[in-house]
Amino acid sequence: MHMPVDAELQPIVDLVNAAGAGPPTVEDLDTMRESVAMLVAAFGDGPDQVEVEGIAIPNGAHPLGLRVYRPPVVRGALSIPRSGAFVWFHGGGWMLGDLDVYDAVCRDLCLESGVTVISVDYRLAPERTFPVAHDDSFHALTWIVDHAAELGIDPGRIAVGGDSAGGHLAAVVARRARDAGGPALVLQVLVYPVTDLQRTDEHYPSRSDNAVGYVLTTETMEFFRDNYVPEPEQRSHVDASPVLVEDLSGLAPAIVLTAEFDPLRDEGETYATRLGAAGVDTVCTRYDGAIHMFFQMRTTAVAKRAITQVADALRAALA
Repeated sequence: MHMPVDAELQPIVDLVNAAGAGPPTVEDLDTMRESVAMLVAAFGDGPDQVEVEGIAIPNGAHPLGLRVYRPPVVRGALSIPRSGAFVWFHGGGWMLGDLDVYDAVCRDLCLESGVTVISVDYRLAPERTFPVAHDDSFHALTWIVDHAAELGIDPGRIAVGGDSAGGHLAAVVARRARDAGGPALVLQVLVYPVTDLQRTDEHYPSRSDNAVGYVLTTETMEFFRDNYVPEPEQRSHVDASPVLVEDLSGLAPAIVLTAEFDPLRDEGETYATRLGAAGVDTVCTRYDGAIHMFFQMRTTAVAKRAITQVADALRAALA
């Protein structure tokens, strides 16, 4: 039985639906990026008790930006044991989003979990296509672990996570880390992740059931896919479709969050089921009444519950 859309989220759904945007195009990309930033900004700034530092790390000819969030207990307290670190990859279909759009939710996670959060500014499509975002993300993770001492973090207590396309990147980074023999991860947090760019919609009823009317449309998701992974033959690669990985054993424990009214719901839950079947300690939570992007709608009760679930898991794994 379907729940209704959450009462706090329904006005956002109504607002987006009333805007009546047409099919997404690359020409409209700047407008799409601004619209997402404005929508997220409506839910306020994050807590200012955390210490925030921006750094740039070498990455060939294209340095990558990181934003490091440290909880108050870590600031300047040399007697405090080093914090674990949660490396966060933002969502936005590999085309939208940036460090600023995700600043508030990273502050929330840092303050509530008590661990260092490091947000990664990987390069976006359509200027950079598959697998650039994946390579940037894995490079950032390895750099963070290699420079743990100067970051004031414990290299043995590292988690990765992200939402939507960022959840996809976190899943791929976790598998790459396993296959490369490190960095060792203690947790992966996948918030309504993209997991399958290859199989058709009949595999996933949520893609048709929630195709329109709930902020993220299936058409927009296909637009993101077509611009980040433009070659159809690449979409069956395990980095493009992590749900197609044959052997998921030995991966870091996982928390998977899905939203009832999200085109991506079923592929996220399918991936969680496959992780569990492979022996990975996996918790999968569907947020009834929720829509895509709800995790960033941070002042709503449903978002607060989800943020607390992630923060509690980070504290248990890393603090």
